[in-house]
Amino acid sequence: MSTRTLRIAVLLSGRGSNLDALIERVHRADDVPAEIVGVVANRPGAGGLERARAAGITAACVDHRAFSGREAFETVLATTLDALEPDLLLLAGFMRILTPGFVERFSPRMLNIHPSLLPDFPGLDTHARALQRGDAEAGASVHVVIPELDSGPVLARVRVPVEPGDGPQQLEARVRSAEHLLYPAVTAWIASGRIRLDARTPHLDGRPLPPQGIDHRVEEGRLTPCSEERQERD
Repeated sequence: MSTRTLRIAVLLSGRGSNLDALIERVHRADDVPAEIVGVVANRPGAGGLERARAAGITAACVDHRAFSGREAFETVLATTLDALEPDLLLLAGFMRILTPGFVERFSPRMLNIHPSLLPDFPGLDTHARALQRGDAEAGASVHVVIPELDSGPVLARVRVPVEPGDGPQQLEARVRSAEHLLYPAVTAWIASGRIRLDARTPHLDGRPLPPQGIDHRVEEGRLTPCSEERQERD
């Protein structure tokens, strides 16, 4: 197990609800060898910047609108991140498509949380698409970021039920609550050395992770792994 404190940088564009969960369950936790060393946003009014400052975390903004192109923006963004010396980058509602060069610079130590059970529904409007297809379950996935959108190796997923009468907003709220358990848990596993990141085949406890990662449910406010039988069947 790793005893070194994992240095984490969080990238976001908005209010940063996953940031709150990461601060409480990772940054402030005595049993997780990790700290959030910086939060970087691409929008000056992002609520996550104030949340970071309130927690005593360095906060910075690299406004993408101030640059003539994507590459110029990413050059400054990368320099800002490098100054924080992070071991792990977490995208938490960062609403910018990153170029392959930027992704490869930080691969495989950049993760994203996506509001669907990947590989289903990459991209936007995930909840509406799940409802339109008539799915009985929805959820969220934590995956390694690669140049292809929402296509990197999945580390873990969390399943939530689709309830009768759900609309996209109701389903989104249920999935978001589950995200707040999943993202800190995966981060803690990395900090403790349980997960070894790789752009192709990450490992958990020395064993290659399956393509869909490890599936969980929420029971009594906690993550519970789904049975191996269920995961193999899916």
